[in-house]
Amino acid sequence: MAGLTPDQLARFHQDGYLILPSFLPPSTTSSLLTETHRLLRDDLDLTSHPLTRFSTGGADDREHVGDAYFLGSGDKIRYFLEEDAIDPAGKVVRPKERAVNKIGHYLHELSEPFKALTATEGTNGEGERQTPAGIARSLGFKDPRVLQSMVILKQPEIGGAVPPHQDSCFLYTNPPSAVGFWYALEDATLENGCLSFLPGSHRWAPIEKRLVRKRAGVRDEEAGGTEMAPNEGPRFPPGEEYGEGEKGEGEYVAGEVKAGSLVMIHGNLLHKSERNTSDKGRIIYTFHVIEQEGTEYDQRNWLQPPKEGFTNSGVEIHGTSSWMFSDFLA
Repeated sequence: MAGLTPDQLARFHQDGYLILPSFLPPSTTSSLLTETHRLLRDDLDLTSHPLTRFSTGGADDREHVGDAYFLGSGDKIRYFLEEDAIDPAGKVVRPKERAVNKIGHYLHELSEPFKALTATEGTNGEGERQTPAGIARSLGFKDPRVLQSMVILKQPEIGGAVPPHQDSCFLYTNPPSAVGFWYALEDATLENGCLSFLPGSHRWAPIEKRLVRKRAGVRDEEAGGTEMAPNEGPRFPPGEEYGEGEKGEGEYVAGEVKAGSLVMIHGNLLHKSERNTSDKGRIIYTFHVIEQEGTEYDQRNWLQPPKEGFTNSGVEIHGTSSWMFSDFLA
């Protein structure tokens, strides 16, 4: 299970993100797109859907989707709609396949093609094969857990912009530990809303707020939705390299990538994407990993673990291989 090369690891620690071009073979990318379209065609039923729209909020702290449908999606496959796919009267004005913004958050267990991807080898550009487990191990994870996965669709002409954000605000551990594995299933370009990154911001941008349940330790329908709350815990992962520099330095760099590319994203890194005003969509798949060993995951987090616990991502721990999807946190 090869991990990142020394050069790749150095670039990730320096910039907070790393692009691995042509990581997936075209056959794998094609199969994941086929599965995405199957889910939209066969699994999504708008007649019984609560018409939940997805929003990450922004500088004005606009309320994030916070109903029971969203809060109960941690062990299910659910569908979240583009804001501009619904008119003021609440009617969906796009074909359902063109109305969805996000599918989440348990694809890595309930969809066989996406489940298999968590163990799929890729190419590191130097002739070595890499797996997510090997990459996580090279990043220093001791007991990594996959806690959410999702397909994100930047729909043609209406794909909404995502303001600058940090993944650890939504997937917080004490101390912060989240890392994103972001796979392009279609080309991501400036025209259709590719990601942009603020290089190095993971080293100086603290996790100041967290997306939390308004009421913790209750059933999803009784949680009262979500809110952005001040982070009273650690704001950086452990390490002397964090807390350097001044907030706001540098410029965002566009991350245009071809289908099949893998992008690694540090949980503290500021990144964003622009609105898709083109006639070409942009479909990606992402899952996030957190450290289980030596961190705390509390009941305030919007995403709560299923009864089996978060998925064991399969890194070799203490000399034994644990790459089995049947292994869960008790």
